Amino acid sequence: MHISDKLAEAHRLGKPAFSFEFFPPKTAQGVQNLYDRMDRMHELGPSFIDVTWGAGGTSSELTCEMVNVAQTVYGFETCMHLTCTDMEMEKVDRALDAAYKAGCTNILALRGDPPRDEEKWQAIEGGFRYALDLIKYIKEKYGNHFDIAVAGYPEACDDNQDQDLLMSHLKQKVDAGGTFIVTQMFYDVDNFLAWVDKCRAYGITVPIVPGIMPIQTYAAFLRRANWMKCRIPQDWTDALEPIKNDDATVREVGKGLVADMCRKIMDHGVMALHFYTMNLAQSTKMVLEELGLTSRESTPTKKPLPWRQSLGLSRREEDVRPVFWKNRHKSYVARTQDWDEFPNGRWGDSRSPAFGELDAYNIGLKGTNEQNIKLWGKPESLRDITDIFIRFLRKELTSLPWSEIPVTEESSLIVADLVDLNRRGLLTITSQPSVNGVKSSDPVHGWGPTGGYVYQKAYLELLISPALITELIERIDKTQTMTFYAINKSGDLRTNAPSDGPNAVTWGVFPGKEIVQPTIVETISFIAWKDEAFRLGTDWANCHPAGSPSRQLIESIMNNWYLMNIVDNDFHSSRGIFELFHGLQVKNLDGPLENNKPMVNGHAPKDIIELDGIHKMTDGRVFQEVLN
Repeated sequence: MHISDKLAEAHRLGKPAFSFEFFPPKTAQGVQNLYDRMDRMHELGPSFIDVTWGAGGTSSELTCEMVNVAQTVYGFETCMHLTCTDMEMEKVDRALDAAYKAGCTNILALRGDPPRDEEKWQAIEGGFRYALDLIKYIKEKYGNHFDIAVAGYPEACDDNQDQDLLMSHLKQKVDAGGTFIVTQMFYDVDNFLAWVDKCRAYGITVPIVPGIMPIQTYAAFLRRANWMKCRIPQDWTDALEPIKNDDATVREVGKGLVADMCRKIMDHGVMALHFYTMNLAQSTKMVLEELGLTSRESTPTKKPLPWRQSLGLSRREEDVRPVFWKNRHKSYVARTQDWDEFPNGRWGDSRSPAFGELDAYNIGLKGTNEQNIKLWGKPESLRDITDIFIRFLRKELTSLPWSEIPVTEESSLIVADLVDLNRRGLLTITSQPSVNGVKSSDPVHGWGPTGGYVYQKAYLELLISPALITELIERIDKTQTMTFYAINKSGDLRTNAPSDGPNAVTWGVFPGKEIVQPTIVETISFIAWKDEAFRLGTDWANCHPAGSPSRQLIESIMNNWYLMNIVDNDFHSSRGIFELFHGLQVKNLDGPLENNKPMVNGHAPKDIIELDGIHKMTDGRVFQEVLN
């Protein structure tokens, strides 16, 4: 989506849009840390982010990678910086092609600063001299595919102090195809507002997005202001100078100063704020919270779908996913990145193309062995394992091997039941409560267009001891409303599903649209998820030394227990799934694991007859075997 459209909508609604800038880190660990931070900052609800470009394309490959990851994996609308500095046309073409293929539809076209070893800026042979030339080239080659942002300088720029000439240049850039303006950082809000009025009087009507630099420390505040030659209001100096050696107090006072500046900007009718985060979150978040703009402080971020949508080039229309990756969206994107098309409207044949291999980036367990041991400890009994799961449900832990995100507000409706199951040795991984016709604007369950209603079936996924699975399956069959899949590491698949086809567990009804069914349970996807789920548990076991009690315990669970999911197809029922487990408990949580393996699909041979390669229970039930 073009950012100028988002800005126009924000202005029409009188609801400010905000955005973040990030730059490519210098180390591989720094890149991973930034991705984790970007993932968390997505929850703040930015309208877009932008990613900077090193002089001469020194970080060009990483910039293109970050744009691709931000769009495809994290679902950010992304704007890629592109500069003229030391950039041959071939480099520009490669960068634009990479942005196009990533699904990026927004470019910030800049002349750029001279390289550090050169005092003055100069164009290279075969390159572009001005941002204006770059804008014209992008428009000529890509038409209206890219929204083109341009830079504005309320306080002039380093090598040009002539404001009238700069205003003329800005008008030329907008007339050539610039669709919105992002300004340099500033702290003199009165000067900025006067500059905005001057732009409007000059005939520049596109949205103007002010660049906001939060205050981290006093030293950094002065360094960045001096670097950009920003004027610092005297009252800011008077407020910050006496506390300059107290970083926490500087951030708190700075939060108020920056927030007051933002309020004046918005009161002037400028409904956009662009934060130069310096790849940090806290100071920006503090200002947004002070302004009441974060999703938590105002209204929840509107979700087009119940899961985070990818904005990759071929994935923008994707609207169906299996529920198994509910808490691991990065993994799902990684394992389906080579698909030529994605489910839209209905789930097709997931056998072709196949789910990607488990050695792809973003699939295995995150963190070092030391970090994971610090997070989850050294469990030596099943009770220790259940305590880890219970601490996660109570928000004392932010992740599990099978969940990269903390427990959501949705789970609060059933958290007591989930804790009870885990306390009895039933290890819950993913779940959702039933929902019967809640408005799409609901702050917890809502998603999709305004004026609709959303529904979902109760769903539970867990790791279950083989000693309990036969009894549980018998109870499920008696309900007549529940379907299940259960599989162990070696591939013993059991199900009572009537077919391999999809079973929608979330759907929505919206004005003027067909029913949307964005979350499903389906056979082939579950088998693919099985491989990943047991791989994650094995990775967790391998965090501990070979032969250690912790490693042996987790390996035993992975090697013997079943991964099981249950759907209550009666979406009016809120507690049916949990009632299945009445009286079920793993014996002796503090002793050796009960890994009693059923002889054939959980039943003694006398209970089973063989019919055409399918195990059929003598009471009429059918268990399908996994087809290798």
